[in-house]
Amino acid sequence: MTAEDTTPQLPLALNLRQRRDFASFVARGNEPLLASLQDRADGAEETLFLRGEAGSGRTHLLEATVNRVIDRGGRSCLLPAAELRTLTPAVLDGMEVHDLVALDDLDQLAGRQDWEEALFHCYNRCRAAGTAWLAAAKQGPRHLGLALPDLATRLASGGVYQVRALDEDGLLALLEQRADARGLALDPEVARYMVRRHERSPAALCQTMDWLDRQALARKRRLTLPFVKEVLQW
Repeated sequence: MTAEDTTPQLPLALNLRQRRDFASFVARGNEPLLASLQDRADGAEETLFLRGEAGSGRTHLLEATVNRVIDRGGRSCLLPAAELRTLTPAVLDGMEVHDLVALDDLDQLAGRQDWEEALFHCYNRCRAAGTAWLAAAKQGPRHLGLALPDLATRLASGGVYQVRALDEDGLLALLEQRADARGLALDPEVARYMVRRHERSPAALCQTMDWLDRQALARKRRLTLPFVKEVLQW
């Protein structure tokens, strides 16, 4: 969401932080979900709910969907609940003018009556206007602790997809892709060592790769296995 696409009620803090797309998402095990999200970005109006732990890639997928809508000339926005909760529910007024609305970390608003009611009415307005609706959280709608049963029902109405964790091969493919994007030469031995020793979170693994890249540049070193062991103190 660019500044000019921002509705008057939304602060610029809610703009997308990174340019994430579907091509940069390693989809192993998540191919059906990826296809469904691409359909919604290309004009399908159905609701879809993503569940997955933090770092699983669900935020990446929401941002990729929002970006695809914008790239084809549509209007779309991503609303992180962590920031929404610092505002008033009135920020959701007028969301139905978009082609697609995506809400992340929805569990952070569960149990707050004012927000649940606002989300319920926002959802109904969006569906009436033909606006596609995406939401994501750690758990599915019926396990979020929502006090408003009708909201849980609507959130689950279009299907709930689990963002499946990447296995070792998937994480290796992710590291290789990340290294290629940064112009790095990553030895397979180094990549496998990192995957086997690191927390198995795609987001955390990419952050470590980026940090290693900066360290290598600063020290004028290559990403060899001894260098990685030295820097990470493994």
